[in-house]
Order: sequence, then C-alpha cells, then structure tokens
Amino acid sequence: MIRFLLKGILRDKSRSVLPILIISIGVALTVLLSGYIKGVFGDVITQNARFETGHVKIMTRAYAENIDQLPNDAALLETEALIGELKTEYPDMDFVQRIKFGGLIDIPDTAGNSKAQGPTIGLSFDILSQNTNEVKRMNLKNSIVQGRIPQNRGEALIGEEFSKKLKVKIGDVVTFFGTTMNGSMTFYAFKICGTIKFGLAALDKMAFIIDLKDAQMVLDMEDAAGEILGFLPNDVYNDMKTIEISETFNQKYKNSTDEFAPVMKPLKAQNDLEEVFNYGENMSGLFVFLFIIAMSIVLWNTGLLGGLRRYKEFGIRLALGEPKSGIYRSMILEAILVGLIGSCIGTLIGLGGTLYMQEVGIDISEYMKESTMIMPNTVRSKISSNLFYIGFIPGVLAMVIGNALSGIGIYKRETARLFKELEV
Repeated sequence: MIRFLLKGILRDKSRSVLPILIISIGVALTVLLSGYIKGVFGDVITQNARFETGHVKIMTRAYAENIDQLPNDAALLETEALIGELKTEYPDMDFVQRIKFGGLIDIPDTAGNSKAQGPTIGLSFDILSQNTNEVKRMNLKNSIVQGRIPQNRGEALIGEEFSKKLKVKIGDVVTFFGTTMNGSMTFYAFKICGTIKFGLAALDKMAFIIDLKDAQMVLDMEDAAGEILGFLPNDVYNDMKTIEISETFNQKYKNSTDEFAPVMKPLKAQNDLEEVFNYGENMSGLFVFLFIIAMSIVLWNTGLLGGLRRYKEFGIRLALGEPKSGIYRSMILEAILVGLIGSCIGTLIGLGGTLYMQEVGIDISEYMKESTMIMPNTVRSKISSNLFYIGFIPGVLAMVIGNALSGIGIYKRETARLFKELEV
C-alpha cells in the first residue's frame, strides 16, 4: 500500500509538488528559527557564565544583596580554605576566585601630569599561575588585539575601545585610583602590556584586567575575594546539577544569622537568566505551534483543491465498492508520506542555513554600543540534536491535519449520485 501511494505521489506532480513545497518552506523556517534561538540564548548563557555568574557563584549574603555596587567590603574571607573544602566536596568542579572593582584610570604625560582620565570596570582573576584554567576560559589569547597577556606582576590589559578613548599605548604606565576593602583610598601604577576585545560592548569600553594577586594587594584583600565561581567539568552547563549543588551547599548555612555567611546561587538565579531560559524555550515552542496552525490552514485549502480535482477518482473508487473509511485512511497515509518528504527537504535546507549562521553569524555591534548586557557582538545560530527532528512535528502534523479536514468531504458523497456523475 505504501509503495503504491508513494508511486502515485512521485508520478502525479500536481498532487504532491505544491504541498511538498509549502511543507519544505515551513520546516526550513522552523529549523532556522529554532537554531537561531538556541544559538543566541546559548551564547548569552555561556558569556554570562564566563564573565559574571559561573555555573554557580559563592558570595556573602551582604555582597549578594548589593551586588550591583561591587561591595568588596562584604567580600568572602579565608577563600583558600573555603575553596579547599569545596574541592573536597565537589572534586569534579573547578572553583576560581574573582574580584570585580570600580575606579579611575589616570594617564600621565611626559612631565607626570594627568593628560586623560576615565572611569573603569576592573576584573581580576588568576592569570599568572601555571595551572590556571582562567586564561583559556576567558579566551584571553584569542581576544588580544595588541600586545600580549600579562606575564609579570604589575602588568595589565585594557579594553581596545577604552585604550583608543584614553589614547593609551602598549608600554604606557597608568595609575589606578580606587578604594580598598576597608574603605581607604588606594592608587597603584600598572604597565599596559596589551589591549583586549572580548566582543562584549559592556566590557570592552571600560575593561581593566589585572592578575588576582595584584588586585588582592591593591585592594587590601589578602586571602579574600568578592566572588568564587564554580564550573562543572569541561565547562558544560547542567541546570539540574547546579541547582542540586546550590541547595546542598546552602543547607549548611541555613540557620546562620551572619550576614557574611556564604551563599551559593546557580546560574539561572542570577542576572535574570531564568527568564532568558524560559523565554527561549517558550519562543521555540511558539514558533513550532504557529507554523503548525499556518501550514494546516494552507494545506487544508490545498487539500480541498486537490479533492476537487480528484472528485471523479473518489467517485469511481466508491462506485467500485471501496468503503469511505478506506479512501479516507489512504488520504491520511498519503499525507504522512508527503509530510515526511517535505520535512526531509526542509530540514536539510534549514540545517544548511543554520550551519552558515553558526560559522558566519550576524554582527550586531552597532546596536550594542550603549548596552550593558553581557551579550556577544556577533550572534550565531547553533546546530543541536533537536534540529534534526523538530521540523517533522509541524511538517507531518500540519499535512495530516490539513488532509484530515479536507477529506471529511468524502463522507458527504452520496453513492446514489455516483453513476449519474460518471455518465457525464
């Protein structure tokens, strides 16, 4: 039966070309949009994990309440001991210290007088240790525009856009002004060894990056850090795992009244990322639903037109004694075959477009100049396993629904009139 229907589909182009074309376009758009949403929201999650949230983040309760102010006066103390405990409990995870700070960068002239100043967002992490994973995680080597990565204490990286604004060159000595953990003023001279561009507008235009030990010295934060970030093995995020780890950790300090007690938050509980997760999932589902509805309506009308063209064929089959239910089932089976053919073609087209978008991407840097979001300047699609089958849902379902609706007309045929129609 299937072979018979398949031959009919392939030989009768007027029966199959238009439905296959409609399904292919709809499925291709479904795959493209799903891959695009997956890529964009995936990049947002990845970038936030690298620069802001980690897969989990540990900080004091007081720091968490005022995190937007970078309150290093509420930083974690005795961090080496705390990380030792964490590595014992979660040996597969990588825990790293981060210090974020604000301040002012002063550029002196040849006479030592100030020629330019600018506010900065400082970021410090372990750059100089031999076994550090932070250089790779932050993609420092590929993000360097000029110069090199810091190799000695007292060296710093500055954002490429920031350096152009302040007219800073490689080898220049700049002075950082800020406040220490204890609230006193601090200033320290750093040698600029390179400029960097992460592709994050919010960071590139004000970035000042130094080694963790330098930040601890300048800010009077010996054996202290504003945040401890935890990353799962291979830096692959697992939502359920991070929630489980956070709940287990926080249970130990549940009854503590100390505002400086540590608290752990999973990635989704930070920077409103849970809303981003849910929005991405809802949008993907919405696109599939809308395409099912739209294609079902189009294919319903196509089925009606096809039914009119095959009006005589159905009449002959009924006159020969074939039951109405048998004709209806054959139409549904035919619809499934057409849906599968169109879905295969559309999926291949969609995957090709998604692959191109994954490699090339869309540059949105012009729209991100004033943004403070941690989001890449180039958005890309992402090929994932669900793209290989997600298009078959609207493709096959819409074709079946369309033909099921249009095929109802078969049951309205009156056998008594068939012979009179066939005489014409």
